[in-house]
Amino acid sequence: MNIRNYNIYFNTHTISGIIICALLYVIFFAGSFSFFKHEIRAWQHGVSYEANKEVGKDFDFLLDSLRQTHNLQGRDITFYLQPHSLGASVNMGVSKDTTVSKPQQAGPEGKRRGRRGGGDNAFFYYDFHQAKASTYTESYDMGEFLYRLHFLAQLNQVPIRIGMPFGYTLAGLVSFLFLFALITGLLLHWDKIVSNFFIFRPWSKWKTVWTDMHTALGVIGFPFQFIFALTGIILIVNWVLVKPLSNYLYDGKQEELYQDLGFSDGTTYDYLYKPIDQDFSMQSYLTELEQKWEGAEFSRIFIKNYGDESMHLIVHAKPNPKLNFSGEGKAIYRIHDKALIYEKDPHTASSYKDKVSSIIYHLHFGDFGGYPVKITFFILGIMGCIVIISGILIWLVARDKKNVPKRKRIFNFWASNVFLAICLTMLPVTALTFIAVKVSPEVNQDFIYSVYFYSWLALSVFYIIRRNLRATNKETLLLGAILGLCIPIVNGLYGGNWIWKTFVAGETDILFFDLLWIVIAAVALIAFVKIRRDGTKQKIGNR
Repeated sequence: MNIRNYNIYFNTHTISGIIICALLYVIFFAGSFSFFKHEIRAWQHGVSYEANKEVGKDFDFLLDSLRQTHNLQGRDITFYLQPHSLGASVNMGVSKDTTVSKPQQAGPEGKRRGRRGGGDNAFFYYDFHQAKASTYTESYDMGEFLYRLHFLAQLNQVPIRIGMPFGYTLAGLVSFLFLFALITGLLLHWDKIVSNFFIFRPWSKWKTVWTDMHTALGVIGFPFQFIFALTGIILIVNWVLVKPLSNYLYDGKQEELYQDLGFSDGTTYDYLYKPIDQDFSMQSYLTELEQKWEGAEFSRIFIKNYGDESMHLIVHAKPNPKLNFSGEGKAIYRIHDKALIYEKDPHTASSYKDKVSSIIYHLHFGDFGGYPVKITFFILGIMGCIVIISGILIWLVARDKKNVPKRKRIFNFWASNVFLAICLTMLPVTALTFIAVKVSPEVNQDFIYSVYFYSWLALSVFYIIRRNLRATNKETLLLGAILGLCIPIVNGLYGGNWIWKTFVAGETDILFFDLLWIVIAAVALIAFVKIRRDGTKQKIGNR
């Protein structure tokens, strides 16, 4: 490789990497835990999906409960179902029937005003296992928090108006720059990619260890990191493609574009003001579809014009990836004569859009191969974190030389100090928050935000002021290991879910999460011992 190309690749790789390193670390760290979002929910609430999945979801009981407190006549009701979950998010719209009175005052917590002014529409989360409804903030858990943190959704509350949510846009920009860093990094090492891949000297000095680790892990994880970056860009900043398409082909009507692509179901039916005199059993229709689409999971259920002759039931389902990697099922029932007027089998009928979107989602979320794939993706995500940390340290060491002006060396050190303090404190802060949500009798969105962000801020500021990179690395590993080992103990003390009990009860999701933290703590402890031992040797050598 000629020196000009080398310098271009090197500078592009370094600049793009150092600009995004802290945010990229947050995305990778939180995203790695997001692969176990459903296990986290089961662990936090102490209710295993694996042990209770045969119980089923009684939608008829839920609708009957809603009828006790609301007049459902003429409403559109939507159920959003997550895989491996015992609950559903419910969105209940305002009645289309003008003869039904609509209260003008704001309802109790958990309800929100309709788009047409005052109304009694509502959005809430319903737990079928406990037969309990709660607001979004009340049902908020660590799985949801880390999942949303991995695309910086919390930053949407920052008052910066750019036409799109600030957090999503920033996450998309980071993914885009990460793609540049990946490609230029590969080109940078292309000539020696084979020889460098087999060089790893873990017992050498730390500069050599970081360099070998950055190169070897970067090469190993390149295909997966490339997939994460590319699919992340598509999932987060798809508005870049949607905006021009909707402007030129749909006269700016994005909702019509999303409907044609199958991402939303805005199907409407004229309200006829003809009440139907029959008891509506939603469960009978779902049971029929379960038998037809064996192995598929319902993802969204829509009830249109409840209680009217124009009432329709629309059911969307995702196929089992083992049977069909792509596809989406859809069925439409006309309720007044119980006719199935449309059916798309999730296992056999797959459009081009279904194939593309399914591949993107499956590859990004790793939800197609059970625990082996989840664990593999988790390890690759943590490897990405290590590549980022090693890249920061290599960048610092390469610029900490006497021929570099003092002011630049000071800036480089402080930049690295801040980046490492923010990144490395995520491990103990995450473990601490898991302990806090288990110990506290009442957990909601505000509680998780307060514990996580305030402790993260305090620890980051402490290590920034301390200005000791070795101490930051060593002590965050030790603190993370200690707190990580406390997580299964706290789960046993406060939830009664000791490891041996969850094993016997078949609560594999709760058991897995406890074991995951034991492994994380053990690895962190081993790394701490190595850093401490090398530090002792270095002191002896300097004498």
